[in-house]
Amino acid sequence: MQIQTHTDNHIQGGEALYAHVQESVEHALERYERRITRVEVFLAEEHAHDKHVGHNEDFDKRCVMEARLRGLKPISVRHHSTTVRDAFEGAADKLRHLVEKTIGRLEQRHANGSVEIEPIV
Repeated sequence: MQIQTHTDNHIQGGEALYAHVQESVEHALERYERRITRVEVFLAEEHAHDKHVGHNEDFDKRCVMEARLRGLKPISVRHHSTTVRDAFEGAADKLRHLVEKTIGRLEQRHANGSVEIEPIV
């Protein structure tokens, strides 16, 4: 499973952040790593350039995560919070649940004989 992390110009990247993202994603999705080809993590600050306009500053950090499961269209989640870490952790939790749900549905359909899924080797 390949993990890519992207940040906008307002988020301070760095090795510590990238290492945390890598380790957390691997841990959260390790059960499904053979079914996932890639996870992309996008961290950004919303309204960073126009905070004076009166936007809600309580939840200005955003994390979007996209997972590519073998043989399926990409799935994605997003989470907003006050810190980059909280936005990431929230999105990682949502992605884990979505992957579980998606694979569970596929396995259920496979058990009913309506779809074939790629076996895990």
